Amino acid sequence: MLGRTKTNTVSPSGAAPAGRRRAGPLATLLAVTLVAVPLGACSSLDIFNLFGSKNDLGPDEPAEKLYNEGLYLLNEKRDYRDAARKFEEVDRQHPYSEWARKALLMDAYAHFQAGNYDSAIGAAKRYVTLHPGSSDAAYAQFLIGSSYYEQIPDVTRDQARSERAMRELEEVVRKFPDTEYAIAAKRKMEVARDQLAGKEMQVGRYYLKQRDFTGAINRFKVVVTHYQTTRHVEEALMRLTEAYLSIGIVQEAQTAAAVLGHNFPDSPWYKDAYTLVRTGGHEPKENEGSWISRAFRKLGIG
Repeated sequence: MLGRTKTNTVSPSGAAPAGRRRAGPLATLLAVTLVAVPLGACSSLDIFNLFGSKNDLGPDEPAEKLYNEGLYLLNEKRDYRDAARKFEEVDRQHPYSEWARKALLMDAYAHFQAGNYDSAIGAAKRYVTLHPGSSDAAYAQFLIGSSYYEQIPDVTRDQARSERAMRELEEVVRKFPDTEYAIAAKRKMEVARDQLAGKEMQVGRYYLKQRDFTGAINRFKVVVTHYQTTRHVEEALMRLTEAYLSIGIVQEAQTAAAVLGHNFPDSPWYKDAYTLVRTGGHEPKENEGSWISRAFRKLGIG
């Protein structure tokens, strides 16, 4: 898979957990201080009869005690799985409390840190559904997109996760444009967009090798029209030059080479495209009525 730039962040509780995963920038998410609950008491386990009645389980533990145990496991022990279980207990035992709202987001974050992305997505989606007006809804949506983003495969595999990451991160930008999460989402979207373009290029090169020039052109056209800001667009224009020359559509080949030279004059791909056109006895020449020219003018870089 292509390398992805990670965003250094802190955890929702304010500490910076170790590990590979970072969900995004958090300035002051869930500004909750630990309540003075003896941690020694937090580690004890209740022994109960598995076949007893509900009353045999004893009274519910205080919500803040469970929450603080989760924070301790998350920040001090880096035990993300057990931390998630504590936060889930807050929601189970005290479902209508303010602690439950905070614990639900922390549950999503803990699952994300543990690499349990489907569980993180489920908890974050539930948060967005139950608390759409919360100040932390932006981060919950960002967690959804980031969880899909972390599962982006290499370009040889199906890119459904890349597409889903794009959609969910776009929601962050659309709904919460003035937040720090929108900035981080845009950076991740660029990586996902580059990955999708890479997949189109891989398939296009395969078609070109099989001399299925129409199939190849269609793939490279997707890169030129939808992924112009990615690093793949230069090669896509050169491959279009090659494919169009192969089927005798010289004017489009000239246009592809000319647009490549105009926008990326120092690109090694332009040198290859220029050589191909000259070999056929032609020069790069832009036809402004071509779809290639229109695509670049629409973006404002042609």
